[in-house]
Amino acid sequence: MTALDLNIPTIETQHLILRAPHADDLPRMTAFFETSRSHLVGGPKTAAESWESLVKRLGHWTLNGFGLWHLTDKASNAFVGWTGMIFAPGWDEPELGWTVMDEAEGKGYAYEAAHAARDFAARHQGLDGVMSYIAHANDRSMALATRLGAAYEREGELLGKTCQVWRHPKVGGDQ
Repeated sequence: MTALDLNIPTIETQHLILRAPHADDLPRMTAFFETSRSHLVGGPKTAAESWESLVKRLGHWTLNGFGLWHLTDKASNAFVGWTGMIFAPGWDEPELGWTVMDEAEGKGYAYEAAHAARDFAARHQGLDGVMSYIAHANDRSMALATRLGAAYEREGELLGKTCQVWRHPKVGGDQ
């Protein structure tokens, strides 16, 4: 089955292509999930767990009609992170999530990608005014959520871990 069979849309922004996850993304995902930095987004993970994460991303699109896009830097053609909507057992409601690799930090890519994903989700997937779960120690994600116009809503819990719930403003659109 190809990404086209899953009907995963492609979104282009100024610097990025938001696209379906590909099998050749696995080495970079595995390398990321082996770092301590990944503990803020469900890691660390073994190579096998990274594979499961990649497969789950494709299944998420199939079952929910939305999911995570993988990010390609247009200038380098490198896979640099992911963003999109997550809703699985344990989630209160659909969440806008984002992660960028170390080399993509500080370039505005997380903002650019999350903004595009949030806009698409509101206009085409019926997901408007969504929330984001943010780990208490993730100051960069809190700053990004603020930049995106989200506001702290309450304390929450996800998969047995306490976190903050941030609410994004409504985008509107044809729903």
